[in-house]
Amino acid sequence: MRILITGAAGMVGRKLVARLAKDGTLNGRKIAALDLHDIVPPRVPVLEGVDVAIHTGDLAAPGATQRLVASRPDVIFHLAGVVSGEAEANFDLGYRVNLDGTRALFDAVRLAGFAPRVVFTSSIAVFGAPFPDVIPDEFHPTPLTSYGTQKLMGEALLADYSRRGFLDGIGIRLPTICVRPGKPNKAASGFFSGIIREPLNGKEATLPVPRSVVHTHASPRSAVNFLIHAAGIDGGTVGPRRNLTMPGVAVTVGEQIEALERIAGVEAVKLIREEPDETIWAIVQGWPTRFEARRSRELGFAAEESFDDIIRAHIEDELDGKICA
Repeated sequence: MRILITGAAGMVGRKLVARLAKDGTLNGRKIAALDLHDIVPPRVPVLEGVDVAIHTGDLAAPGATQRLVASRPDVIFHLAGVVSGEAEANFDLGYRVNLDGTRALFDAVRLAGFAPRVVFTSSIAVFGAPFPDVIPDEFHPTPLTSYGTQKLMGEALLADYSRRGFLDGIGIRLPTICVRPGKPNKAASGFFSGIIREPLNGKEATLPVPRSVVHTHASPRSAVNFLIHAAGIDGGTVGPRRNLTMPGVAVTVGEQIEALERIAGVEAVKLIREEPDETIWAIVQGWPTRFEARRSRELGFAAEESFDDIIRAHIEDELDGKICA
């Protein structure tokens, strides 16, 4: 089996590569080749007996995607994208990467004349207010950000190209992935991870929104599980509605902080500094809160049951089971 991963140098991409390297198989088939693409060179995994190729550059550049799919991968994980805050701040860049790059990739597959499984990472940002208390699978997507709009366009392309038989696509609308390891990025949602990650490392964190904000989360571990499951799921069972809202844990920011206190103690919570940011607050107010996610659960996708579980997953996977706070 040959696998192509775009956005392989990103956080989820790195974790997906590590999982594939550990398993050595996907969908019960041995991985023979792995193509890793990003704007910067991805890390080269240790995969004995596997042909690993590193590709760098802009997906939207002329000829870039044609070169990537020339080897006719069996599965494509399309993770590449500009994050929410940056897509909102830089209109041209967001559309170039999130829309033009996606269209270029799908079209390269179409023109190459093969129909791989394509797993596309979308986002709950495709939904816009006003929201019901719990958002059902039938809720109409009306994004209120450029990022959400770009992702929704990608979803529509995925569904149409799948309908035409050009590819076999599954779109997964990721909740906010938390707790993200490493340094903060330009995602408007970054503070959800920051208020947990930094205190666990004995550092101060900034909270730019009210504690009453409700949001849905899943761990990086669950995100990788979503991707792996999406790669093997029967497209006929999914049907023509190819884009699925993933399950997650819906909590208030205050409940996140309460979970942190239960696990790391009150001293960790004292490291959180509340500093309102009107720009981030304006974006967050347009985001959805709780999801039914019935279709994805029925199709076998699963996430954590509590935010405590999400914090514990971060401690196990990133901190070797140790808390610095």
